Amino acid sequence: MFGMREWWRELTDLVLPADCAGCGLPRTGLCARCGGLLRGSRPWRVRPDPPPDGLPPVHACLAYADEVRAVLLAHKERGALRLAAPLGAVLAGAVRAAAEEVAPEEVAPEEVAPGGAARGSAGPLLLVPVPSARRSVAARGHDPVRRMALAAAGELRRAGRPARVLPVLRQRRTVADQAGLDARRRLANLAGALDTAAGAGRLLEQGPVVVVDDLVTTGASLAEAARALSRAGGAVAGAAVVAAARPDAP
Repeated sequence: MFGMREWWRELTDLVLPADCAGCGLPRTGLCARCGGLLRGSRPWRVRPDPPPDGLPPVHACLAYADEVRAVLLAHKERGALRLAAPLGAVLAGAVRAAAEEVAPEEVAPEEVAPGGAARGSAGPLLLVPVPSARRSVAARGHDPVRRMALAAAGELRRAGRPARVLPVLRQRRTVADQAGLDARRRLANLAGALDTAAGAGRLLEQGPVVVVDDLVTTGASLAEAARALSRAGGAVAGAAVVAAARPDAP
């Protein structure tokens, strides 16, 4: 059902070009200025205050405001599937930064292979998207984070960096909408909410893991995802998002 809905949206985009998702310029899809805003992004380290326990190093490329916010919402909530490619390219930049930041002295002893390298470091980058609730995916007709992750992995491969998407995280229980919750309540809402699919441990051994999402605010979702993946045996190198709601200065 979702495949047919996505096909229809993509066909509609071709036949009836939409207004710019960022600024609303008529019949442009994504105007040159807003496209340049995405392409000109540079990753920086995001440090939520306070950082939740278990949060890996997080990198973002854009501030969640104005045109960027509009583009992300158009893709996520209004099904503007054509935006997955430019947003995936932005996410790829954050993934590279997350994967490159981990220095050998930062790797825990249990993550070191007999030869001295970080466990899984020789394999492809494994992009693990934070899962959306099933009811949200059904309402939207697509999974926006997974779609951006697939675009990011393609961008990385074209640049010569092996990468693949592993959608192995699952929601163990229903969680409340995070909007409007403060940092403490977000942590409580998500505590123990994520688990991994059967057989995920074997897949996670293939390379370093980067948790990916569209946005970071308190870091609660990323921390819970990292804990679930670590329990399954994944070597989490970091987390990468398109945008940060409260960005630090680069």
